[in-house]
Amino acid sequence: MLNEIIKGCRKRQRKSQKELYQMFYAYGMSITLRYADTREQAVSILNDAFMKVFDNIKRYDSDRPFKPWLRQIIVNTAINHFHKNSKHTLHLDYNGETEDLGRQESTTSGITHQEIIGLIRELPPAYRTVFNLYVIEGFKHREIAEKLGIAVGTSKSNLSKAKKILQAKLEKNLTWSSHHAR
Repeated sequence: MLNEIIKGCRKRQRKSQKELYQMFYAYGMSITLRYADTREQAVSILNDAFMKVFDNIKRYDSDRPFKPWLRQIIVNTAINHFHKNSKHTLHLDYNGETEDLGRQESTTSGITHQEIIGLIRELPPAYRTVFNLYVIEGFKHREIAEKLGIAVGTSKSNLSKAKKILQAKLEKNLTWSSHHAR
């Protein structure tokens, strides 16, 4: 079925494009929501990504899985969106510190996936972008630095600071939850 839809998209058939969009809308939103400041911005990023998918669908190799190809386009579109629309600086000073982040094992118990996504979305854009690329997408700091045009040390620093902020927010939420559960 997916192969038929992709064939239709290659012929620029609107019906096939709509089917592909609907088939992968939720998947795409799960990615863009982590990068965007608002739901509207996430939808805008996703729509831009799908336009790129439709423009480049002829380059897609049908022998390979579709989802990773789509994911790459969505992530790159989110990064481009960040570059184009952001007045935020990614060039924060790296002081060489490495924090002990190993003590956060059980902090997330009792918190929903949506709450975690919400906390990630509250991060400053520079931290959120590096956090998403490193933790969720699995890029190395060198790759992140190249994609974002920053130093490797800045990528490491932004990730460390993002983790510290998230850790503090998680601890605050858990303290609040356990206090109000009594």
